[in-house]
Amino acid sequence: MTTQPLNYQPMPPRVQVPAHPVWPALSEHEKDDLKQRIKDLLRAQNAVLVAHYYVDGDLQALAEETGGCVADSLEMARYGTTTDADTLVVCGVRFMGETAKILNPEKRVLMPDLSATCSLDEGCPDDLFNAFCDANPDRTVVVYANTSAAVKARADWMVTSGIALPIVRHLHEKGEKILWAPDKHLGRYVQQQTGADILLWDGSCVVHEEFKGFALERLKRLHPEAAILVHPESPEDVLAQADVVGSTTALIKAVADMPNDEFIVATDDGIFWKMHQLAPGKKLISAPTAGVGATCESCAHCPWMAKNALQNLEQVLRTGENAIDVDPAIRVDAVRSIQRMLDFAASHNISGALPGR
Repeated sequence: MTTQPLNYQPMPPRVQVPAHPVWPALSEHEKDDLKQRIKDLLRAQNAVLVAHYYVDGDLQALAEETGGCVADSLEMARYGTTTDADTLVVCGVRFMGETAKILNPEKRVLMPDLSATCSLDEGCPDDLFNAFCDANPDRTVVVYANTSAAVKARADWMVTSGIALPIVRHLHEKGEKILWAPDKHLGRYVQQQTGADILLWDGSCVVHEEFKGFALERLKRLHPEAAILVHPESPEDVLAQADVVGSTTALIKAVADMPNDEFIVATDDGIFWKMHQLAPGKKLISAPTAGVGATCESCAHCPWMAKNALQNLEQVLRTGENAIDVDPAIRVDAVRSIQRMLDFAASHNISGALPGR
């Protein structure tokens, strides 16, 4: 495999990371009552919950109990097109709600909090991204799902972490050079695995950027039998120690399938709910974010994902506020890059779903 040089676009101004929200504690009775009100509202409005693996476990459980969807970005994107629900309530971050609306313009799409965004999305503003593309017109534009509708509208392809490798490998085999945005760690991993010529945007996820390779090495010495599971948005010295590198779905499947009793997990710890559900006897340890030079803005949980809670989910269903809207002119272009990914997934039998779903 020929290794191409890695080139970076200078990173835009630093993203302002919010503090983690503090939600009032609920008694079990209060929680059960709130869940029942949400279930009644969902039923009355022919609405379904579409929840990401990183949101609170109560929301994931409620989505499953009510016939909704708990999934990674690939399956979340696909799910809205397969349900006859009139309303999709997306528990995740804003780009996920936008993607649902782009693919389902006739449906109402609500989110518990419209300010729940993403450092990758925030760190790739469409005006700077358009200039980046204009300066490199010979490259096929591939953007990660964690981007705005406007950025997706400029792209040739949208990808998720679960499908990035086969799509970029396909483009590389056709002789195409890639312009990639916004996550530099995932982009570098894809380049190393495929040998493609990739020009990278210099962005990163505040959760995965915090994992520390040297601290992970020390933790592994304390748990020598533990398998190390790493999301490819993580830094290179963390990826280098992984037993498995993969999307959220791939990491969940690894916990269920591998014989190890312990796992050190380098991704958002919201994923632990599903891992515990499928492998209740196994010990899960968060990869370390502490150590010399650590700022731990997020630790191992996204502060934007944490803006999703039972309280504001009930409120948005009751009031109808926080509806996602996408400019029709932007949608016309954005839907092409997303649908191209979905068509590729279908033709190559690639799924982000867990076995048995």
